[in-house]
This record gives sequence, structure tokens and C-alpha cells, in this order.
Amino acid sequence: MKISWHGRITAVQPRIRLTRSFDERYHNYLGYTLRVDGIVGDTKSEFCVGIGKGKQTQHEFYAGCEASGACEPVADPRMESVEFYKASGLEVVNRPAIGNNNPPPWLGIPPALEVYRARGHRRLDARTYEIKCLSCIWGCRMAVEMIVDHWNPSQKRYRIETFCYGPKSCAFHKAGPTRKVPGRKGMSYEEEDWVDEEATAHRQPDE
Repeated sequence: MKISWHGRITAVQPRIRLTRSFDERYHNYLGYTLRVDGIVGDTKSEFCVGIGKGKQTQHEFYAGCEASGACEPVADPRMESVEFYKASGLEVVNRPAIGNNNPPPWLGIPPALEVYRARGHRRLDARTYEIKCLSCIWGCRMAVEMIVDHWNPSQKRYRIETFCYGPKSCAFHKAGPTRKVPGRKGMSYEEEDWVDEEATAHRQPDE
């Protein structure tokens, strides 16, 4: 059943699911996350709504917009970084001037998902994300599915990880601790700094 919502959008970020299998990782670019300060159903709160690429292209949401629509609770919260998805009836009620001409954080209309894929990301400390990067178009909170044993794919674990697609020179960025991925028979893979360096090696510091 669809639930109506309305409120002020405080952030628009990419909605990406990350699958890990020991030292391998795969990204699924699902669309965008609207972080909303408003009312969903009868509840006033801050909540996140997942929308598709086409909806973002159509409406060009950005932080500061007031919007409304309908959505559904996610079927499996372990697989999503949002509480609601399958958005419909979307409408921009008010479109104020884009704020913050002196980033970070970077605001405005986020780029296409292909841009995020091409840029590559670095890990981002979860607390830094919450304090400094929550509204930035380059921040991303990903739902992570970890296949513990590739011989028995039913053995899975789930968690949330935060990443940064922004300029490497950003003063707010803090990588935080390296991330460990569980494997079969108690093994563990540690994703070290060189992984991020390799993923963003094609970018200059201010890109």
C-alpha cells in the first residue's frame, strides 16, 4: 500500500548497493536517495525515499526543494539504505535558489549515475558522513551484502558503509578505519588504502 509523504529535501545522493565477496566487490546503481525532513503517513520525521534514475532526471531534485509523493516501505531493509522506495506521484512544491556557493558540502542537482561510476569512490568515516557530508551530492550511504562463502551463496551478512565520490582535496574527508570482509572458514579480507587510491587514481586532487 502506498504511503503519502511531503516535506523539505535536505539531501539528494546516489542510491547504490554494494555486493562483497571476500576481495571482490560489485556495485548496483539503483537511482537516488531523497533525504526528507517532513511527514510520511501520519509521522513527522526525517526519512529517506529511494527514486529511480528517470524520476531524478525528470524532476531534478536538490537539497532545499519542497516535494511530495507516495512510496512503499522497503521489502527487505537489509538490502536498502532507504526506508521507502517505489516512489510515485512525485511533485516539486517549491524550488528555492540553490544554497552554499562555498563548498564543501557540494549541493545542487547531483550528476548522472554514470558520472559517479566513472569517478570512483573512497571510503568515508561513518561519523564524518553524519556530521559533515549528510547533505553533499558526493556522499553515499550504501547497503552492503556480503557473500561469506562463494561455494554456499546463502551464507550472507549485511551492513551499511559510507563512501565519498567528491574531490580528493576536500577538507572534510576522513577515511576512517579500513573495512574487513568475512570469508569462509573464519578467513577475513581487509580492504586497505591502496584500493581507494587505485579507484580514484585517474582524478586530480580537485576533481
